Amino acid sequence: MVIPTFNEAMNLELIVDRLRTAVPEADVLVVDDNSPDGTGDIADRLAAADPQVHVLHRTAKGGLGAAYLHGFAVALEQGYDVIGEMDADGSHQPEQLHRLLDALHDADLVIGSRYVPGGSVVNWPRRRELLSRGGNLYVRLLLGMGVKDATAGFRLFRRHTLEKIDLASVTSTGYVFQTDMAYRTIVAGLKVVEVPIEFIERVRGDSKMSGQVASESLKKITRWGLQERRKQAGRAVARRRSRKVARGSAS
Repeated sequence: MVIPTFNEAMNLELIVDRLRTAVPEADVLVVDDNSPDGTGDIADRLAAADPQVHVLHRTAKGGLGAAYLHGFAVALEQGYDVIGEMDADGSHQPEQLHRLLDALHDADLVIGSRYVPGGSVVNWPRRRELLSRGGNLYVRLLLGMGVKDATAGFRLFRRHTLEKIDLASVTSTGYVFQTDMAYRTIVAGLKVVEVPIEFIERVRGDSKMSGQVASESLKKITRWGLQERRKQAGRAVARRRSRKVARGSAS
């Protein structure tokens, strides 16, 4: 499981301990973006005490997507067949990871979803939940995909999924990264399955999400989505022309 961190000193040890207890066979890769609060030192201490915990130190805060991409690259290089992601703040409960693992038998990407039947959000202000639900609805309408919680960050990828969607071409670094990865998986013809989870707002530390961050993510999704729609329209026109040419040749 890849866990990106920035200033998560109050949460990291607890979440790693819960993960290692809930799924003892899981290895952990903490990707720390040079946290000034000592998160990286805590990660090093955990790794020294547990051979299944590893740490990747990055020199600067490069964004959520950049941290995940770096972690995925390391996991692929090390030969892992299943690569997951989760937050360090406790919002994703390691005790529910088994739900994602069970669903992976029939999927290429499994998403722990807040917005499928059985999923829920705990301790979020109503305004923030509405913003999240509205953003996901906007994503579905703009990109034409059926994923209910495309912005969710509790996931499991199969190795071949990450290899097929060409990580080297992924340029999204912020929160839009999650939507980007889900959409790429679908476009690649792979299967995405959502399972319900209970998402709990962090108790300790400060959230990295704000109205400004959410707004900027939606702007990026809009630009990216419109570009994709233009590409889709171009491919559709090319297919129609090809069929016309083929019919003309046949006659």
